[in-house]
Amino acid sequence: MESSYVALPVGDFLDVLAGETQAPAAGSAAALTVAQAAALCAKTARLSRRHLAADRIGQLLADSERIGRAAASLIELDAQAYSRVIEANRATRAAAAGSAGHPVALASALSHAADVPLRVVELAAKVTMLAAELAHEGNPALRGDAMAAEHLARAGGQAAATLVRINLAAAPEDQRLTRLDQLLAQIAVDGCHREAGS
Repeated sequence: MESSYVALPVGDFLDVLAGETQAPAAGSAAALTVAQAAALCAKTARLSRRHLAADRIGQLLADSERIGRAAASLIELDAQAYSRVIEANRATRAAAAGSAGHPVALASALSHAADVPLRVVELAAKVTMLAAELAHEGNPALRGDAMAAEHLARAGGQAAATLVRINLAAAPEDQRLTRLDQLLAQIAVDGCHREAGS
């Protein structure tokens, strides 16, 4: 790809996302959502100096920024992985082999494409933990930002999880599906704990 999606103005990226090209698509949108959630956590940590110890703020800020960068990098990577699936699918149709099941090239592309949204879910789970702590312990004036971060991270994670399941539909025994269920349970529990304490 000629330029990074992350470097695009917001409006331009939204235009690309809404355009006729098949990538970027849902996975990139999910990654962006988690990156935004991490940014809100960073903001809340940065403005909570009167409410949290300096070393804890430093750690929360470092974690939020690291996760945000990682999630942002997946915007591009997901588009690349999805493009490979599209290419493999086209090649499979062109070959018209007629054999049952997924051809090797397409199965490999789908398996690779599952890795990126799974990573989005992993990052989303981390953001929900940070957001929950910040909502309880951070600056009360930014509690809404922390809560919004948790909701965004959960939504981004759940959206990405859908893509993992689609990409691994032909591999129901894949261990990544077990990992996915664990992460989704963690996201749900973090949210319940936050809401119960609100």
